[in-house]
Amino acid sequence: MPLPPEHLSYPLRRYGMDHDRYDWSMLPRRAPVRWPNGARVALWVTPVLEFFPLDPGTEAVKAPGGMQTPYPDLRHFSLRDYGNRVGIYRLLEVFDRLGIRASVPVNAAVAERHPSLLREITRRGYEVIGHGIDMATLHFGGLEEGEERRRVQAALGTLRRLSGQPVTGWLSPAKSESANTLDLVAAEGISYVCDWINDDLPYPLRTRSGTIHALPHATELSDFAVIFQAHQSEAEFAAQVRDQFDMLYGESETKGGRIMAVTLHPWISGQPHRIKAVADALGYVVRRAGVWSATGAEILAAFKAQA
Repeated sequence: MPLPPEHLSYPLRRYGMDHDRYDWSMLPRRAPVRWPNGARVALWVTPVLEFFPLDPGTEAVKAPGGMQTPYPDLRHFSLRDYGNRVGIYRLLEVFDRLGIRASVPVNAAVAERHPSLLREITRRGYEVIGHGIDMATLHFGGLEEGEERRRVQAALGTLRRLSGQPVTGWLSPAKSESANTLDLVAAEGISYVCDWINDDLPYPLRTRSGTIHALPHATELSDFAVIFQAHQSEAEFAAQVRDQFDMLYGESETKGGRIMAVTLHPWISGQPHRIKAVADALGYVVRRAGVWSATGAEILAAFKAQA
């Protein structure tokens, strides 16, 4: 029998989006963006500092990369821990050598467990981005709003207290949000989020506390996606970094500034057999004229100044 007419009735069905978080906007129709000092590409590198609990609990949502075998999963736990004990320091040396300014998403649990690591981040002038409590405490549909508010406040409160920074960027653990996440982080002073990956440039998001922005944080161009999930080699990942840059750099000649976002996980890219390929790929980018290595907050400020 045919479907009843009310089956196709949807109050938000209209041209563009089926929600009111942002307006329909096609990138080719927007005014070109200009970066400071005539830069063509803003390089935004985000090494992610995560803590995966050995006992992840019983929450409905599990973060990719979490524990995989019955408790205690020491093999995967210790590999993730390698990133905070060893791998991140190799990445920091690469950034120092190449003059890269990073934005660092940090689980609050990492800041509490590794205060010396947080000091290494802040003394370099890198930006600290909120990244939840840990990789077993996620934000997802069905999570009670009061509990999610507590998680946001706990994560940001810890990072702000221990880093001494305002912490105005937010990357949800596993990029997982509920319908309330944007409203809750905006209410706590967040200016931009990294969870929405449907653009190449920043765009405004509506929240109950006013406008914040989405920045195009790299998911496709991530060592986790390419090496860990797709099982490609570090050489293939490096080639994709170069290919992405070449395309964006070419577009910027006639279409305005672009953002080159690269996401790195120290327990993956900080391995001895991978760090050279990662360094060579980033070196390929920074050696070109017109590349501006910047934090997410700096990129957003430059974007908003001309919007």
